[in-house]
Amino acid sequence: MDQMNHAGGFFEMWNPILLLLLIVIGYVYWNLVGPEQRIFKDAEPVERNKKLLFYTGLSLFYIAQGSIVNYIGHHYLFSVHMLQQTILYLMVPILIWRGLPAWLLRPFLYKGFFGKIFTFLTRPLIAIFTFNMVFSIYHMPFIMNGLMQNEWLLFGYHLILQITAFTMWFPIFCPLPEKDKLSDMQKIGYIFANGVLLTPACALIIFAKTLLYDMYSYSNVPFAHLPALDDQQLGGVIMKIIQEIVYGAVLAHIFFRWYRRERQDDKDDYPQGYEPQQG
Repeated sequence: MDQMNHAGGFFEMWNPILLLLLIVIGYVYWNLVGPEQRIFKDAEPVERNKKLLFYTGLSLFYIAQGSIVNYIGHHYLFSVHMLQQTILYLMVPILIWRGLPAWLLRPFLYKGFFGKIFTFLTRPLIAIFTFNMVFSIYHMPFIMNGLMQNEWLLFGYHLILQITAFTMWFPIFCPLPEKDKLSDMQKIGYIFANGVLLTPACALIIFAKTLLYDMYSYSNVPFAHLPALDDQQLGGVIMKIIQEIVYGAVLAHIFFRWYRRERQDDKDDYPQGYEPQQG
């Protein structure tokens, strides 16, 4: 850890500005959905689980983007950088969407130019292809090498990636019932398509025989003994494995929700234990 302290200062490794911003967001959220609900007084109460999901999303965002994980991933280990991305793009949007009540989003998603742009970007085909295209382009060596040399360009591209990750997950975890238009089977197909589209970028990294990214080609990592090429391949493996775990969990969530709904429909159609006669 002493070697890390020589490599970067406290502000670089623990980003207190981002932490303060996320605390403010969490405080505003609490005032909007908490027991008093000072602004939306007639809104329905928000379940404790929803609040927990939202705050977990904020916490994971800080771990990935504001903690020492970000510093190591940006300066030293490509595998840690890929771990960051799985958190930021495959976990955080799901938790945030599931933590937001519909009545809180409606005033922002139905009005003006922003509402029209958001509606367009969250169309399933647009959302799925935009995210995977932006993600794949980012991992092209000449693109990533160029972005890593300019902090502002890198910040801008990561912001675009984060936005497209939120729009990509919106058709699956849409908090607004009136906009949740995909059937369960369509959502399952959407997830499978997502996995297919994400695979080429992971395969490029996993099976590369040479170092692709200049930032991670140096061997003077003070706290790791993993060869740079092995670290690069490990990054691709981490992304693919966590992607499979997340997508598998989402598929299970959709399937069991569909199964419970079907069971409930059967109970409604045949009350008091009545079952239709066969034949």
